Amino acid sequence: MIFEQYYLECLSQASYLVADETTGRAVIVDPRRDIDQYLESAREHGVRIELVIETHFHADFLSGHLELARATGAEIAFGARAKPEFAARALHDGERIRLGDVALEILETPGHTPESISIVVYEHPDDTVPYGVLTGDTLFIGDVGRPDLLSSLGATSDQLASMLHDSLTGRLMRLPDPTRVFPGHGAGSACGKNLSTALSSTIGEQRASNYALQPMSREEFVHVVTEGQSAAPAYFAFDAMRNREAHELLHEHEAPTPLTIEAVLEHGRRGAVLLDTREPGAFATGSLLGSVNVGLEGRYAQYVGSVVRPDEQIVLLTEPGTELEARIRLGRIGYDRVVGCVENLYEVFQQHPELVRAGSRLTAAAFDERRRTIPGLQVVDVRNPGEVEQGSVPGAAAIPLPRLREEIGRLDPTLPTVVLCAGGYRSSIAASLLRRVGFDDVSDVLGGYQAWEGAQSRRAVIT
Repeated sequence: MIFEQYYLECLSQASYLVADETTGRAVIVDPRRDIDQYLESAREHGVRIELVIETHFHADFLSGHLELARATGAEIAFGARAKPEFAARALHDGERIRLGDVALEILETPGHTPESISIVVYEHPDDTVPYGVLTGDTLFIGDVGRPDLLSSLGATSDQLASMLHDSLTGRLMRLPDPTRVFPGHGAGSACGKNLSTALSSTIGEQRASNYALQPMSREEFVHVVTEGQSAAPAYFAFDAMRNREAHELLHEHEAPTPLTIEAVLEHGRRGAVLLDTREPGAFATGSLLGSVNVGLEGRYAQYVGSVVRPDEQIVLLTEPGTELEARIRLGRIGYDRVVGCVENLYEVFQQHPELVRAGSRLTAAAFDERRRTIPGLQVVDVRNPGEVEQGSVPGAAAIPLPRLREEIGRLDPTLPTVVLCAGGYRSSIAASLLRRVGFDDVSDVLGGYQAWEGAQSRRAVIT
């Protein structure tokens, strides 16, 4: 057997290749949209990709099943409950797919979504202990899939949580303890709330340590897996629908079109988002008026999808040489409306200083000084609810970043405003959004709440 796990850090997303060496037949599970790595692996191993299996309709990324089918001629397959709007094979509960000696068994495991499946991998057809199980978003390392996402149309979160309980206790936890667990996501994914940084485990280890797999009633399980979930990025519903559709393909080697500053400004006047992908420190030293900062070094696509709507056009403002990466990473979440990128960004800044604005970033001490000396200072905390519950700045308005655009009416644009998050990445995004819609006096906090809390602790020790 050939078994490979591919892990995409920026989306905390795992995909898999399973193949039989003797027959050369291969299956890809839950591929990302830029598919070169799968094609290269198949060439290296001398195997042919015959089947692409999706464990469910993903909400957090646009999958690469259509791209792989076009490139290889592979058949696309989903669990039998899925109803994609294109030709696909329906996989039924208990069905076995023989690649040679290597065999895959399909388990229906609804809960994260109604159509979710898991795939049990056998190295030999008569093995009593499977090599492993690909659990998609049903079971993670340290967590289970959240049942409250909009990808699950037609069912409530409580109904799906009840299904998830049955899928875990009645299906996955009946596998032998040594069975390896290979999940669809790791730490940082918004598809769960307590995901481990580990990329594999075993059924036995999860039975012993996973909070959601401890002995409890169905009602207790429903409560524990539905409470405290982070705000889902706004693009999740869009991706869940797009993964059902026969959409356009990603051309992963096609760089964005270079644009003059005049063209950029015209796109901006027509409503395009001017997306500055530099790190927050560089953005603060000078940025194009009206631009939104989402740094490429962070969880870039996820946060673009939290603050930019799928129907909005995007102009990229990037560090030289990163234009293609910025476009591809947007393509991974289905954001294909990139109209181009700024040519020679720093030259544009030098030639048009009237179009450049510096940002304000405060140390924790400077932030405290403003709190003491500026009456009516408006403080906005853009962390998730679970983070805010652990501690917050007194009087801060808590608006998770994915909800900022829709809840911006809660804020007064005439007041001096300070934004903070956990460490300073999300606050730069939020501050730039507020400036874009007319907030004149906006700063964010370097090091975020962590820096502020640390300063308070040090002050308490001294006093």
